[in-house]
Amino acid sequence: MTISLKSSTAVALLMTTMASPVFADMDAAIAFLDETIERSALSRAEQEAEMQWFVDAAAPYQGMEIKVVSETIATHTYEATVLAPAFEAITGISVTHDLIGEGDVVEKLQTQMQTGENIYDAYINDSDLIGTHWRYQQSRNLTDWMAGEGAAVTNPGLNLEDFIGLDFTTGPDGKLYQLPDQQFANLYWFRHDWFTDEKNMMDFEAEYGYELGVPINWSAYEDIAAFFTNRDLSHMGVDGDVFGHMDYGKKDPSLGWRFTDAWMSMAGMGDIGEPNGLPVDEWGIRVNENSQPVGSCVARGGATNSPAAVYAIESYVDWLTNYAPPAAAGMTFGEAGPVPAQGNVAQQMFWYTAFTANMVGEGAEAVLNDDGSPRWRMAPSPHGAYWEDGMKVGYQDAGSWTLMESTPVDRAQAAWLYAQFVTSMTVDVEKAHAGLTFIRESTINHDSFTERAPQLGGLVEFYRSPARTQWSPTGTNVPDYPRLAQLWWQNIGDASSGAKTAQEALDSLCAEQEAVLERLERAGVQGDLGPVMNEPQEADYWLSQPGSPKAQLATTDEAPETIAYEDLIQSWQQ
Repeated sequence: MTISLKSSTAVALLMTTMASPVFADMDAAIAFLDETIERSALSRAEQEAEMQWFVDAAAPYQGMEIKVVSETIATHTYEATVLAPAFEAITGISVTHDLIGEGDVVEKLQTQMQTGENIYDAYINDSDLIGTHWRYQQSRNLTDWMAGEGAAVTNPGLNLEDFIGLDFTTGPDGKLYQLPDQQFANLYWFRHDWFTDEKNMMDFEAEYGYELGVPINWSAYEDIAAFFTNRDLSHMGVDGDVFGHMDYGKKDPSLGWRFTDAWMSMAGMGDIGEPNGLPVDEWGIRVNENSQPVGSCVARGGATNSPAAVYAIESYVDWLTNYAPPAAAGMTFGEAGPVPAQGNVAQQMFWYTAFTANMVGEGAEAVLNDDGSPRWRMAPSPHGAYWEDGMKVGYQDAGSWTLMESTPVDRAQAAWLYAQFVTSMTVDVEKAHAGLTFIRESTINHDSFTERAPQLGGLVEFYRSPARTQWSPTGTNVPDYPRLAQLWWQNIGDASSGAKTAQEALDSLCAEQEAVLERLERAGVQGDLGPVMNEPQEADYWLSQPGSPKAQLATTDEAPETIAYEDLIQSWQQ
């Protein structure tokens, strides 16, 4: 679905706040602050000064119409329906902010890269493409942009130091390629009320021999999933079928993110290293000392079809089949995300905090107390049998503003103004309350989130803790995200549906990834940054080396471990 939002609200705002039919005007900015910005990290005087800067900087672009695009989540809906109209009223620049599926965003970006046609003037696309942008040099690096062609339209109050995700959008060359617009983590979600119910706790310990709590490893997660699936919770007033696990499995682009978004590293497939394993990352791609990809299959030192990867896929399929609602196998990311709010799911290991907004408002009554406080909590996801200390423990999405080189300078300048407006310190606190995706330190620590924290199930505590840095997006090992990402959902879909075994699907996936890497190497389009493929060797050679790829474990049945939620929250601060 595409939602194109021209600024009808802006017209009304202009008519009511402006004395003459001039486009950009501070009166519109004052009206916006009065009507929309209740909470901000800036004082009112600082807000007005920032808005005055936008009015002045936009003067050369009044009357221009620009097009930008993002995926459809609550944060971007707020931008398109609230901030875009306000921006037009304040600056005189008309913005069409399209909301489409994430896969469609990547497709549009890829088309613009391949054809040079200016489809959009700016993209909010995941920082997962940092390896692509750095190697192809088809997006403007913002470091040079802000010092050069974008200098006159770069907000002196942008305050880059306040952004928490710049490490994710900076290339190995030290240049900033994207500006974070929203961030959300992949965490563990569970029904705190079910886990702390006296009867459930007694029954679980009697059956499994240890305390019911937040699972530390996959063995404990599986026990909890089995315990709650089909359990009678009528003593808690819960009617109908109950499930111990939630996930999704439709053969759709979002199924690829389900795995590249760190599921494999959570299982323990890659190497030690933060923010991403090195030399082998969570995609199973190996790089050399110059950050050049050298292989994906075990035969070339990669890990995409390694024993740890097979274990990750087999666990996923087993749990989806045995412990999740039957409909989950036919759901996409967007369809599955709100399901736990319906009240019949005990836990979900792979849950994006972008869905927090679905858990706290209308329609979420089944998982809320009468006072609106949550019956659920979020916590770090448990890790698999191949995982070791120092490895990546989860994924963090960082949807970020990207300016393509193929966009004419004046259009890029106008779009850059809009990108800065919707990420500005003036608006960011309000935007974060609407979408619950954090990009600024000043927003995370705002008093309004201290007040709201008890209603958000651990989200604020997580983002205020040092632990958040251990959750990261795809790193720079991936040289062409658009081409490689589509291979994942197609091959994993075969394993999810039962058409192939996990090993067969992963053998196919790594071979197809290497075919892309080899084409990039032959084409030489990425110069000295592109792939330089290793010669294949017997798998035993690489499996006997330290690090990833790792030899098969004698057993993946670890001793299950759990921890009390309250103790876990304390550990986040350490």
